[in-house]
Amino acid sequence: MSTYAVGDLQGCLASFERLAARLPGATRFVFVGDLVNRGPQSLATLRHVKSLAEADRAVAVLGNHDLHLLAVAAGIRPVHRSDTLQEILDAPDRDELLDWLRALPLAHREQGVLFIHAGVLPDWDADKTLELSDEVRRRLAAHDHEAFLREMYGNEPARWSESLSGHDRLRCVVNALTRVRMLFTDGMMHLKHKDASVRAPAGLVPWFDHPQRATRGTPVVFGHWSTEGLVMRDDVIGLDTGCVWGGQLTAMRLEDRALFQVDCPPSQAPGD
Repeated sequence: MSTYAVGDLQGCLASFERLAARLPGATRFVFVGDLVNRGPQSLATLRHVKSLAEADRAVAVLGNHDLHLLAVAAGIRPVHRSDTLQEILDAPDRDELLDWLRALPLAHREQGVLFIHAGVLPDWDADKTLELSDEVRRRLAAHDHEAFLREMYGNEPARWSESLSGHDRLRCVVNALTRVRMLFTDGMMHLKHKDASVRAPAGLVPWFDHPQRATRGTPVVFGHWSTEGLVMRDDVIGLDTGCVWGGQLTAMRLEDRALFQVDCPPSQAPGD
């Protein structure tokens, strides 16, 4: 069975089904986050990915839009005008779906490849990234997870330190793994730039180009950055090719890095 890493679905189930139909042989998937939101089929997408996971045919990591759904469902964040989450919130299996989502990790490793949604901070190697992901996963899966969701949002602390604790520590991890694109040269996160890296202000570098990145040598597959588009390097692969904005949905076969893509109808105007 071949394993395919898949870029951000964002509720575009029809596009994923067309892509999956083109993939040769028996298939298994690793989804790099943002399963839901902005696209037209958030509920059906979430149900489908969950069913694949329960059949041992998929693994998924959490993205920022998935965390937004959890916060909205808990009454902590408002529904945004561009959200397509209401059908999940109204679904009869809502609680089952949200419980499954809360149990997902922010990072996953298999076949020597590290999977995340957004970025990794320079100080973290693959083992440290997985360890920190598990800290967040355990907190999200706890019975009092709403207390963490209330403290999850904010841009500080923007710099990692092993001395961080409590909500500050977990917020820093969440921001790195689900939000970051650019870093200052000293490793501090810059969380406002959403355009392509070539249009970033001076003094910023993409997280994967930081010279002290401890994950160099470990292939890292990520999504989240549709304005950057497809990134294919020896040790970093970016798969968010903007399906929800009318771009493409991309899958990469892990065994040989072969790419498969389908064109997607636009669901919304380009944005985050």
